Amino acid sequence: MRWRGLPLDVLLAASGVGLDLLTTAHAGDTEYLPAEMNIPMALLVGLPMGFVRRRPVPVTLYLAGFLILTDQLGSFTANTAQMLVCVALGAAAYRSGWRAVAVAAAATTAATAVNLVDPGSALTTNGLVYSVFLPAFPVLLGAYLRSSAGRLEERDVTPDALLAAGGVAITVLSTWTSWDSGSQPVWMVGLLAVVGGLSLGVARRLPGLVFLAQGVLLVVTDTYLNDAVTTCVILTLIAIGVFAMRVDSWAWTVVAYFAGCVLTAIAVVGPDTEITGLRVGTLMTLVATPIAIGRYLGMRQAAAAAERLRSEESARAAVAQVRADQLAERERIARDVHDIVAHHVGAMVLRASAARFTAPDGPVAEALADIRETGHQVLQDLRDLLDLMRDPERQPDLLANPSDVVRESAERMAAAGLVVDLDLDPATDQAPLIARASAARIVQEGLTNVLKHAGPGTRVRVTVAPSEQGLSVQIRNGRPPSVVERLPSSGRGLAGMRERVRTLGGTLSAGPDGEGGWLLAASLPSRSAA
Repeated sequence: MRWRGLPLDVLLAASGVGLDLLTTAHAGDTEYLPAEMNIPMALLVGLPMGFVRRRPVPVTLYLAGFLILTDQLGSFTANTAQMLVCVALGAAAYRSGWRAVAVAAAATTAATAVNLVDPGSALTTNGLVYSVFLPAFPVLLGAYLRSSAGRLEERDVTPDALLAAGGVAITVLSTWTSWDSGSQPVWMVGLLAVVGGLSLGVARRLPGLVFLAQGVLLVVTDTYLNDAVTTCVILTLIAIGVFAMRVDSWAWTVVAYFAGCVLTAIAVVGPDTEITGLRVGTLMTLVATPIAIGRYLGMRQAAAAAERLRSEESARAAVAQVRADQLAERERIARDVHDIVAHHVGAMVLRASAARFTAPDGPVAEALADIRETGHQVLQDLRDLLDLMRDPERQPDLLANPSDVVRESAERMAAAGLVVDLDLDPATDQAPLIARASAARIVQEGLTNVLKHAGPGTRVRVTVAPSEQGLSVQIRNGRPPSVVERLPSSGRGLAGMRERVRTLGGTLSAGPDGEGGWLLAASLPSRSAA
């Protein structure tokens, strides 16, 4: 589940406020602040966390300044500000540029140093080391998450941030009162507590390494700081659960289980502890619980991923099936059109060829020859159309130069009786091929319409020339010389031209020219519409 939006921001703000209320629950009056100010101070330090995902650097700077202020006032909220400024700095390292992160890290380091120095005292070496290394770890963690998030299928790092924040809260809240109880320097104990909590932030990406680090930390703590052993056991069990969730191998899970049992035994079994079956069973059950939860969550994630994969495969298969059905239907329609039209055109060609023998010379013979050649061209175009329907990915062969098609159309219509005046600008050869090809088809269809509706003897002027947008095509015919017996129309000629021009992003107009004739004008852009 991806946590996004306002609910997550509200949760972060509430967590920040709740953390401060927990740390100051038993705090009384200070030199400058009464106990009644604990709640307002909790709001001031926790609410900015609601903006940490969107404005991590300003939030870091605010918390650094607030840390200095609360330290000077002697408020216990300084401890909360110290923890939250590290979380905000980690978010800044993950989301912001290096310059902004450097400014935020410098502010955090300065605020941490001020927090460590007692009033009237100088900064010690231990304090300086702690002030530098404490902000360095969230910076490294954020940078690591930013650079390696792609290794996970899930790119959302919110669970990592929550694990890190929860780990820091557990370690600091449960151990900070005993940091000065052992023989180790306070800064070292505090540093281990913060690093141990932050390491959970990378547990999902490096589960084995984090589990190993938690095990080492547990052994070290058991030796040198017994008061923090329980906290380290909790962190180790969390690391085992994450390991079981992320690692699919049952063999490695069993190894992790027994390693967890050994580590837990080291922590809870002392020299005087009596080992009984009940205690051993309790310990093994304690370690098995996070493994069971982790395996369950891992199986849920795997099942969800498999379901998403199946859904994607089903969607792709459905799209492929629809496309196949469409291709089959288009092929069937094309085949029917080819068979029907080819039958009639073939018969027309045969009859024209047979009739030509009765008139071997003269205008009638030329007309019959033209009908035969035109019929052959129609049959060839139908076969090309059928091939294109069968394989839409195949680019159709260019049968002729578009300029030659325009000239041939003009000559053919002139032979049919029109008085054609063709003005074909040679500069049109510089236009894109798709625009020139479309212009040629428009000229073909336009001249055919003139012949159909105005009849032989009609004067028509065809102009194809470059324009600012691309190509300009005009077909203007005069009045019909006589009453015309109109040829049957398909009703698709003008609509087909409009569709072709619209596809290219151009415009087409057709209508009376105001002088008794008809004007067909088209503008074809050089670049087709997206």
